[in-house]
Amino acid sequence: MAKRRKLEAPSSADISKLEEEFRRETSAAAPGAPKTRGMAPISQIAAETAAVAQPKTAQERARDAQLEARAAKLTAAENDGRLLVDLPIAEIEAEAIVRDRTTLNADDMLELRLSIAQNGLRLPIEVFELPDGSEGGRRYGLISGYRRLMAIRELNGLSGQQAHETIRAIIRPKAETDTAFVAMVEENEVRAELSQFERGRIAVISAQQGAFLNVEDAVNKLFATGSKAKRSKVRSFALIFEELGDMLEFPDALSEKRGLKLAQMLRQGGEAALRDALAEASPASAEEEWAALEAVIVAMDSPVKDPKRGGRPKKTTPDTEWRNAATMVTASGVTIRRQADAKGVVLRFEGTPVDAALMDNLLDEIRAYLEKPR
Repeated sequence: MAKRRKLEAPSSADISKLEEEFRRETSAAAPGAPKTRGMAPISQIAAETAAVAQPKTAQERARDAQLEARAAKLTAAENDGRLLVDLPIAEIEAEAIVRDRTTLNADDMLELRLSIAQNGLRLPIEVFELPDGSEGGRRYGLISGYRRLMAIRELNGLSGQQAHETIRAIIRPKAETDTAFVAMVEENEVRAELSQFERGRIAVISAQQGAFLNVEDAVNKLFATGSKAKRSKVRSFALIFEELGDMLEFPDALSEKRGLKLAQMLRQGGEAALRDALAEASPASAEEEWAALEAVIVAMDSPVKDPKRGGRPKKTTPDTEWRNAATMVTASGVTIRRQADAKGVVLRFEGTPVDAALMDNLLDEIRAYLEKPR
């Protein structure tokens, strides 16, 4: 059986020794720190930290607040694409999206290069960051400023100066494709107006790339600020690009009048004949190309009559006859009189066939005609 150990109470000398050791351990402090005798360790640390900390003055706190506010504004400007930066021209991919401009006028480009060389670049280009892993070390895709970027590259090739190795740019947030196309077209419409063919071309290509639902949607959004007549012309040149764009050698030389004639002929089913004419002509100039196209247009507008076929005798009296500038008598016996005044034109219908039902039908036909898209 184990022998029990007898416990003995500490003597007064032992208790005094323990108290002395405790006081000695808890009273140690760093030089210059306040006396913390009898304080708990956590309280001692807090007291020492407060003693060595140097509180900031009101001016210093105000300065720090201003720096924080400026940093926040800078970050917001960078995120919103409002910050100007100088980017190496080698890092910019000019063809990241299909360009709306097909040709660059040599005289205009020379003028632009001279202006940049003398006065610097006055207006920055717009770019967006490309996905990681882009080929050729290109980090940014061009949105707008194609002519300016080309001019800077040409200046760099001619002079090799360090000043032309970078270009001032705005890095826009990554936008949807349709937004990028709209920005590009708007910039070029303002800076240097696009040709009619270039407008139609970019509408078709942007739709083909999925930026818009179709060509109609592309025209309406790319040229939203244009008039209804302007958008109608763009649609006509878009049709020309779709049907003949791969064969036309001088498409930008097409005037508005010639282009609308050509589009009308395409709508009438003349695509095959026009393509055959272009293939046979091999034009060396814009005028030769148009001459080949015009020959087809004239032939389709004036078909040759077959001499073997008989024809109806010409009518000596037409179905309708304008007796004067204000009156017309129809074959059905209805007389229409027209009168103009300051407010508009008044039509008066006379004759036995004229009744309420006829007028209701006539008004429906007039309304349908006036509401038909032009």
